Order: sequence, then structure tokens, then C-alpha cells
Amino acid sequence: MGMSQKNRIVGASVPRKEGIDKLLGRARYVDDIEREGMWHGATVRGSIPRGFIRSIRFDRRTDWSEFTVVTAADIPGKNHIQLIVADQPCLADGVVNHCDEPILLLAHPDKHKLRQAVAGVEIEYEPLPPVFTIEESERQDVVVWGSDNLFKSFLLEKGDVDVGFAAAAHIVESEYRTDAQEHLYIENNGVIAEYDAESGVTVWGSLQCPYYVHRSLVAVFALSEDKVRVIQTETGGAFGGKEDYPSMIASHAALLAMKSGHPVKVVYDRMEDLAATTKRHPSRVRQRTALDREGKLLAMEIDLATDGGAYSTLSSTVLSRATLHAPGPYLCQNVRVRSRSWATNTVPYGAFRGFGAPQACFAIERHMDAIAAQIGMDPVELRRRNFLHDGDTTATEQVMREPVILDRLLDRALAESDFYSKRERFARENAATPIKRGMGIAAFYHGSGFTGSGERYLNSLAGVDVTPEGKVRVLVSSTEFGQGTNTVLTQIAAETLRLHYEDVTMAPPDTGIVPNSGPTVASRTAMVVGRLIERASLQLLEMLRAKAALGNEYSRDEFFAACERYRAGHGEVGSLVRYEAPPGIHWDDQRYRGEAYPAYAWAIHVAQVAVDTVTYSAEVEEFWAVQEAGRIINPVLAGGQVEGGIAQAIGYALYEKVILQNGHMANSQMTNYIMPTAEDVPPIHVFFEEIPFRHGGCGAKGIGELPHDGPAPAILNAIMDATGVSFTRIPLLPEDLFAELAPRPASVSTRPVEETATV
Repeated sequence: MGMSQKNRIVGASVPRKEGIDKLLGRARYVDDIEREGMWHGATVRGSIPRGFIRSIRFDRRTDWSEFTVVTAADIPGKNHIQLIVADQPCLADGVVNHCDEPILLLAHPDKHKLRQAVAGVEIEYEPLPPVFTIEESERQDVVVWGSDNLFKSFLLEKGDVDVGFAAAAHIVESEYRTDAQEHLYIENNGVIAEYDAESGVTVWGSLQCPYYVHRSLVAVFALSEDKVRVIQTETGGAFGGKEDYPSMIASHAALLAMKSGHPVKVVYDRMEDLAATTKRHPSRVRQRTALDREGKLLAMEIDLATDGGAYSTLSSTVLSRATLHAPGPYLCQNVRVRSRSWATNTVPYGAFRGFGAPQACFAIERHMDAIAAQIGMDPVELRRRNFLHDGDTTATEQVMREPVILDRLLDRALAESDFYSKRERFARENAATPIKRGMGIAAFYHGSGFTGSGERYLNSLAGVDVTPEGKVRVLVSSTEFGQGTNTVLTQIAAETLRLHYEDVTMAPPDTGIVPNSGPTVASRTAMVVGRLIERASLQLLEMLRAKAALGNEYSRDEFFAACERYRAGHGEVGSLVRYEAPPGIHWDDQRYRGEAYPAYAWAIHVAQVAVDTVTYSAEVEEFWAVQEAGRIINPVLAGGQVEGGIAQAIGYALYEKVILQNGHMANSQMTNYIMPTAEDVPPIHVFFEEIPFRHGGCGAKGIGELPHDGPAPAILNAIMDATGVSFTRIPLLPEDLFAELAPRPASVSTRPVEETATV
């Protein structure tokens, strides 16, 4: 018979589908793959932040007849990368807008000769004045994009903010800044491309979104969709950094393959990957908040700006999510958020885990502690008085129809961390020691899935089929890059079909095989795509019951026997379904109002920190994370997502500084771009509260991005608790702590001695 209830798969920590191959070294990453006759490719990049290209000269000591050289003139289709706005050229054509812009491409059968060849290309420029900061871009003294440097702007309004401020007992305002952050995935960007005049372009690559790459290649090569095939290889980490950029490197490798007549592999080294690929958007958020005498929010006015870099890439959607998360998980009847993303002459900024929410959450959660300090209230109590609850409306006037249990999460976080007793003890002990300890908290949410009407626009298609060998295959373009896609989606299919986990596999992530189920981004995989797999599995069961005599109760053998009967009479056994929005989800793009997300995941984070006032270093000593993210499909993977997100966010808060010199990343090595190691990551205690979301895959919501949103403000709130100083910018490095905490030398008078005695 079918599996018993106690042997269910969803909710169990089953082994990762790809785990054994990785453990035994059988997994093949892109640089493990060789193709017959393969050449290697390299990129010649710009060296100034902005200017005209006046000439390109080739060193006469190099035999260039051995090399394939590709310029913008060799592009058969459109010279742009196909994203939201197609403003980023595939190869610079006459002008460069950031230091590492690709200008031409080289290929050679010996990859060791390429470095010398790249150095042998000399490019002469006519420099133009660059723009490097949000403030410079805002002034518009120099316009570097469009007519006003503005990639995108949003205005979110609820109620009457002016009335709220007029009634205020307290008004608190401050400014918060976050810097860029590098993804630092383990495996650098890499692709292999082949070109054939008859069959078109085939690309294998380390990437997140096969159909994004497919779309760009169709445009660059002016080919029909069936002449482009994109296959994801095993991918060693991504975090959003392989959402948009693989479209660029894939186009480059394919252009070299077309012109050389050989398969071409392009794999970046770490320095090139750090310097030339997208980063997290830097931000500046100005918060102005009105409260009544009891500490209830009356009005919130928020001005949010991001640095988008040289091209728009995904800046508009990052800005949208930042805008929607800017007011935090709080009820306020009067809200105004103005947000803008500005062009500068740095490497384009793009997708990164959290996608704008970490910047917005840092500002509001640091601001809540600043408010509490100014009005003399416990920061925990301030949050509790203003939490959203069931039936309340967000800043977009979305009614909270799903349960909101922030109070329960807060109570558990306070209890698990022993928050109050530790805070009191540290306050007593700090006076007698140079090590100052403190406790900090952050409350936050993360919208699951694409914002607003995004999922309707994607119109995702996914399904399952049954192979003649007796395996169910999950058919999606969702990719595995360490987060557990292969495992979670097969768990959902196995659970729904009442089969064993081992009976379900993943189809290869290949656009020639799988339908477009949308990109692997936005915390949508388990919730949105998982729900498609659940529906497709149910549809398959209905089909087998109607046409292959499958009973309501069946064993594994009876299921596959029914599949064979269906195959004999009707052909291939499979089921595809399209996305259907949950009922009551309506978004007005023009008014920026309505159901911004079908569901939200919620969390409370608590950080315990120690600040050494001798070395001026800050350390996170312990961390607690309590979250509600719907049904937890695989507890080990879910816990790993939370722990990994917190570790990455500790780097965002305290270590990872992108240093730009003339627009170029100067510290593009792991010796000088400092990330937290295992020694820098504290014990992390992860707790889940489960409220299944009825429109998510087996009840799931999104979880991957949520844990990056809260740690940075929790850590800086703890540092404020420890030191009494409110820091408003991350990363917070030792030199920043020194500037505020170091004793000031006594002032020395320079007046003559006789004047000092004058009364």
C-alpha cells in the first residue's frame, strides 16, 4: 500500500539529491568539463570609469594570427544584455561607463597565453567626467545615464503623513547607510559555449536562471528560441550573483565559439570575478518618524536611495523590494516612502540574497533602537507596541489575512536568548572591563515570491513526468546551487504522489528539456514552484485514475504499473501546470498598492556581541534566530539556510568592505576582501514556528533570503547596547569603532604662558 503517515517525506531531513556525487567528487563543475577541440577565452576590459574609446592597438610582439579576436562589430544581433532594461552592452562600442567594462574578447587553445595577450592590447581613451556616489548622481552636474541619472523611482503612500506629524509627541530622524557587498560564491563564474550554423548556440554554465541566459543569447545572436540551448552545470554557490551576470559571460563565450569555430570555455579567476561582476547595491536611507506619547507610530517618512552602478541591470526590482520592506513589520496609518536608484560609473550592482530588503531592514531596525533611546523606552517594548497583527494593513494597504505571530516569535527569542537577564548583567559588568558586551534585537519580514504582479507576468510552467525506467522526474528550470532545490522539489513530488523519495529525480536543468518555471530567485522555489509541482502531481494522479485504472489507495508497484498502462494506450506519461495566483491577490502597478506578496515569512533575531575597546574590534559571540516560514519541508536544509544567511550577514555588518578607487574595486582578492571564517561565526541557534501556507508547495513559504535581512541591525543594536554609541553605517570596521570610541586627547593650549594666567 501507500506510505504510512509516519513515514511521510515532507518535514523529514532526507539526504540531498546531489549530496553523494559532491561527497565522492563525481559532481562536474564547468571547469571540470572538456569538449573536443576546445579553446579558452578571456576578456579585455576597460581601465577608466567613463570615456570614449579612441583606438585599440595590438602589441606587435604577439602573433595575433593564433588568436580569435571578437569586438562589438562581430555581434550578429543586438549588442545588449537582455534584462529589465536592455541598456548594458554585451561589448563596449565606442564608449565605456565603468572601469571593468568588457571591450573585446580573445580565444586561444592555450589558456596560459591569454593573460599575456590581454596585456598586449592597448586602448586609448578620451576620458569623460565620472560620477561615483549617490550624491554626485543626484546633483546631476554630470549626467551619465539617460537625461537625469535616474534608473527608477517609486512613491509609496498610505494615509496622510502631514497629519501624523502634526499630532506627534515625538519626532525622530536619522540617516543610515550600507555599502556594497560581494557574493563570494565558492565557484567563480564560468561557461562553455559551442556554435553551429545549423543547430545554433549551446551553453553549459554555472548559473541560476537558464531562461534568462537563453533570452539574452536569442537577442545577441538574432536566433529563434529553438536555436539556443542553455544547460546548468553543477554550480558552486550563487546568492544572486549568477542571476544576471551569466547572460554576459555566456554571450562572450558563444561569440568566441562562433568566430573561432571551436567550443570555448571562459572561467574567471577570483580577481576578475570580484572586480567585474555585480555586487549588492549600496544604499542611503533617511528615516523620519512620528510617535504619540505611548510610543505608537503615527507617521513614517522614508527617503531611500540606492547606487545602481553603470547600468540598470535589476536595480528597479531591487529598489521595489527595498521600498516595500522599508516600513518594517509595523502598523502605521500614515506612511510615505520615496525611493530612487541612481546611475554611477562603477561596476553595475545587481541581485544579491535579500534583494534590497537587507538595506531597508537595516535602516528601520536601527532606527527603532534610535527611537527607543530618544523617547526613553525599551526597544523591545517599542517594537511590541507597533507590530502588525492579523487583519492589520501594511503600507500598501494589504490586509494581513494569513496569521501574523510576531509576538509569539518575540517571546520565544527573548526566552531562548535569556535577553533581559543578560542585558542587565552586561550593563553591570561593562564598567569594569575593556570588553563591552551587549544584546541587540531585530524584527523583520520578507515577502515570498516576485513582487506584485511579477508572478502573473512570469506565467511559470512546471510539471512531472514518468520515465520508462520507472522514475518520476520533476520538470522545472529551477536550479540547485547549494540551497536544496533538487531535494525540496523531489520531496514535494514524492509526498504528493505517495511514493518513496528515491523514486523521484530531477530532470536536467536544460532549456531543451525543461519548461520555463521562472528564475531561481526571490524566495519563490519552495512556495511557488513547489506548489506547481504539487498541482502537477495531483493532476497526474487524476489522469492515471481516469485512464489507467489507478485506485485511490495504491502501492508503489501499482502506481508504476498504471503508468505503463497509460503509456501503452496514450503515450508519454506526464503533467504540466501553469501558475495560478492565490485568490485575493491583486496588485496595482500604477498606484503601487495592493497585495505586494502572496505570503510573508517573519523573524526575530537576537545578537550577543563583544566590543574590545583596546583593539576596537567587534565580535558576535552568540546568535538566536526564530522564524515562521510556513511548513518546513526539510529541517536540516532550512536550518542550513538560516545559519548560512546569518554568517553572510555577519560579514555584511562587520567585515566585508568593497574599496573603490576611481570606480574600480581595489581589494579584489580574498587576502584583502575580508569575509568571516568559521572562527568568526558564533554558535547560531535556529528555531522554527510552523504555520503552513495553503497556497505554497506543501505549505511552504520562502526561506532563503529571510535570514540575511535581520542580523546586521541586530548586531549594531547590540553594539549600541554595549557601547552607548549609535552607529549608522555598515560594514562597521575597527577603524570606525576607533573613531567613535577612542579617548580624545586633552586639548593643548598654544597661547603664551603669561596669557593663561589672565583673569
